[in-house]
Amino acid sequence: MSVARIRHSIRRAPVLILALAVLVVTAAGAFHAPAFAQEQSRGWSLRDLLFPRRSERIEPPVEVQPRPKPKKKPKPRPPAQPETPIVEKTNDARVVLVVGDFLAGGLAEGLDTAFADNPAVRIVARANGSSGFVRDDVYNWPAQIKSLIETEKPAAVIVMLGSNDRQQMKVGDVREQPRSENWTKEYERRTDALGKALQETKVPFLWVGMPAFGVSKMNSDMLAFNDIYHSAAQSHGGEFVDVWDGFVDENGAFVTSGPDINGQPVRLRSDDGINVTKAGKRKLAFYTEKPLAKILGLAAPGSITTVSAPAGAPVEAPKPAAAPVIVDRTAPMLLGDPALDGGTELLGAAQPARADPNLPGEKLILEGKAPAASPGRADDFSWPPKKQPPTTAAAEPGSTPLTP
Repeated sequence: MSVARIRHSIRRAPVLILALAVLVVTAAGAFHAPAFAQEQSRGWSLRDLLFPRRSERIEPPVEVQPRPKPKKKPKPRPPAQPETPIVEKTNDARVVLVVGDFLAGGLAEGLDTAFADNPAVRIVARANGSSGFVRDDVYNWPAQIKSLIETEKPAAVIVMLGSNDRQQMKVGDVREQPRSENWTKEYERRTDALGKALQETKVPFLWVGMPAFGVSKMNSDMLAFNDIYHSAAQSHGGEFVDVWDGFVDENGAFVTSGPDINGQPVRLRSDDGINVTKAGKRKLAFYTEKPLAKILGLAAPGSITTVSAPAGAPVEAPKPAAAPVIVDRTAPMLLGDPALDGGTELLGAAQPARADPNLPGEKLILEGKAPAASPGRADDFSWPPKKQPPTTAAAEPGSTPLTP
């Protein structure tokens, strides 16, 4: 081959290489496409299991299902309280007027429940939730109580005031701080004015004290208020009703829950430590039932009859007196009975020079003969046993005969 020809071949080499490369790529593409399509159509093989292709190794992300939250077990509901039957009040039913702040309104609801089955007693609530003795510009109880009594004509009045009175009070032109000396004097004067106004109406009244509250500073003030209310009630012929122990524990601390009127644990106060629940209102009324029944002449708290019942009302017949119970008793044996030795004098008195040998004591010492036992006594070994004549004694109702 000549040199010129070799040079011509070398010049064409790049073009041939480039053409060859294009041909190889095209052939590879043409060969791979049908083979890949065929492999896709024919399914999986052992080769695919041992040597998976790179594209086949890419797996879609596994969807993570959120873990279901455990269902909360429903709390057991307390047993439903039996509903008190509500009876229609008679036209001449005795009216009980309840006055005061928002706690007095709750007390009236509790009394409504307590006397729901009593047609002879009707509860009338005339409470002003924001009132008190401090803000007499909002509501002046000493000035308004007489008109309320003239309108309602109650047989008894129940007062419960003071829960809103822990605030400044205007005395003259000065605003006094709670529980200061001038504040306390003016507060006592206003409570005394209400007691005097109630006394002048000649209607018997009960003054219910404040219960414990959730704030300790508030409790110390309420205890001081209760002393003032107690003094005002007693000074003007009323009766003070203390409810403090019903809303504290055995250590005197405030409790949100406690026993109801039946001794069952219930929630008595709301979360704010001030308001009372339905059970708490009923417990407030429970403390006033007994003194109120005495005023109204009820035979017992919750009774539907009164001493001076309206015409046509049922009257309970008195129970017959219990018959005397025969009690069979055996006289005890006295070891120091003077009759055994014939002695009737105390120690040191003159004794007879010679004892009578027929005395029971002498026979026991000299001859070893015991005196005859009384019938039914422990040392009476006679058979069949002798019966002692029974003695008649008055016994209380429900007592049972006593035997030796």
